[in-house]
Amino acid sequence: MSNTFQVDLRGIVDLLSHHLYASPRVYARELLQNAVDAITALGPGHEGVVTIVSSGATGDGSLRIDDNGIGLTEAQVHELLATIGRSSKRDELGFARHEFLGQFGIGLLSCFLVADEIRVHTRRADAAPVLWIGYSDGRYDVRPGADREPGTTVTLLPRRGAEQFLTSESVTELATDYGSLLPVRVEVDGRKVTVGTLPWELPHESRLAYAERTLGFRPFDVIELDVPGAGLTGAAFVLPTPVNPATRGGHRVYLKRMLLSESIEGLLPEWAFFARCVVDSTELRPTASREALYDDGMLAETREAIADQLRGWLVRLSATDPRRLAAFLRIHHLGVKALALHDDEMLRLVEQWYPMQTNMGEVTLAEFRSRHGVLRYAATDDEFRQLAAVAAAQDVGLINGGYVYDAELIQRLAVLDPEVRAEKLDPTDLTTRFTALDTETELLLRPFLAAAQRRLDKLGCEVVVRAFDPVTLPALYLVSREAAFHDEFTASRDQADDLWGGVLDALARTVPADRPQLVLNHRNPLIRRVAALGDAELAGLAVESLYGQALLLGHHPIRPADAALLTTSFLGLLDRAVPGEES
Repeated sequence: MSNTFQVDLRGIVDLLSHHLYASPRVYARELLQNAVDAITALGPGHEGVVTIVSSGATGDGSLRIDDNGIGLTEAQVHELLATIGRSSKRDELGFARHEFLGQFGIGLLSCFLVADEIRVHTRRADAAPVLWIGYSDGRYDVRPGADREPGTTVTLLPRRGAEQFLTSESVTELATDYGSLLPVRVEVDGRKVTVGTLPWELPHESRLAYAERTLGFRPFDVIELDVPGAGLTGAAFVLPTPVNPATRGGHRVYLKRMLLSESIEGLLPEWAFFARCVVDSTELRPTASREALYDDGMLAETREAIADQLRGWLVRLSATDPRRLAAFLRIHHLGVKALALHDDEMLRLVEQWYPMQTNMGEVTLAEFRSRHGVLRYAATDDEFRQLAAVAAAQDVGLINGGYVYDAELIQRLAVLDPEVRAEKLDPTDLTTRFTALDTETELLLRPFLAAAQRRLDKLGCEVVVRAFDPVTLPALYLVSREAAFHDEFTASRDQADDLWGGVLDALARTVPADRPQLVLNHRNPLIRRVAALGDAELAGLAVESLYGQALLLGHHPIRPADAALLTTSFLGLLDRAVPGEES
């Protein structure tokens, strides 16, 4: 046995009018949409006017909006205003063309956000006038209306607590926000609020002033947008200051010149966080509440088309105004680098124009490659800071790949272009460029090295002596990537419970056992003096202190054993330096 759903009309009205929309402000947009649609139905030759009279001007606290559009017959009133769920503008009623902004019925219910009673006095040219009265409890009446010219007048009787939304100040603000670009004349209390000219059609300086007034910033540049398939025109305003890439900026979107929302997301790809758009479209679809764009194939195609136009602007800027491009990159390099990870043209632009940090100063990848041949880079910022000066002293160019996207861009450039060589520098690679000591010096240093090695064996560190530049650096702590992984593996095994500890013990045989190296610089005078000390204990304290200093200078993690060694060696040196009390 089939049954029919039972519908609580009061609940449906409450749901649609209080929960479908985010703010009571939208009632003004819905009324304007219906009025403009009624005018549009009479064709392009009809000069439409929408007149709004605020609560202060009506004298009774109500708000009235009047249009000289097509009007409705009594049958259409029942069809379009009182049948919830059947609000599409149907062919037989003359409302099927895509030029129309919204839909009668559901949109009108938004007025219950601010009103307890809605009165619609309407007349079509070839029919008798009709008065429709809707109540917030779900009831409505239809009766003959007083004689009037063709068109429609909607009157809102305010609900308690919502009176402020019907005042002259509020209505003027709402009508200006939502309807200032409409192609019909809109007046509020006798004052025109429509401007007629689209902001992206203004002269350049006027567009900058519009952005400053409407968006709150004076843009770095303005990019014209045109997507014929979506009937979209507009402009992207480039932000003049950095912005968090994770911030999804909202865009001001109009549909058929009626403001949909000033905070629409999803219009641009995520990498284009440096731009805020103001656009108008005739083909993009709104959601049911008309406060967001429907995420369909048309929106995806539009997003890609706008992305192409932003990309084209950057390429043109590189060809026509490199200095301005450099200024843009200083502000919004993250967005451009994010795009370059997926776009070959942008990657070439980054290679030619974006300066990266190197141990030879800030240079572009193209300049670095022309000087050094190989794009040699440090994987992390700490690794770069540790090795930059040493690599420079060995005439090894080194790029800091620790910044966001930089290492990935270098790797991708090598994949894209077979002529580009990229190498990740392993810290221990530098030891191959250090000068080994002669045999006689090595024999003389053997006792010192043996004593130093005994002091650092418990920390798993190997002590070697080499000659390298800069002379001012006494010691360098180098950890291969295998050794660093081994340290992390050991720390994890020590912290694991019995079950996982057993698993990690079983895997320990496969983990490389390379040890970190403390490389003492024989060219440094301090190292030579320490090596020549006849006091083995003092020499051991000095080596431990040099180990601690090398850890700190290289920004390496400090383990508990390292911290204890730093303390004991420092106190030991102080004890030897400061004479004790005489007995």
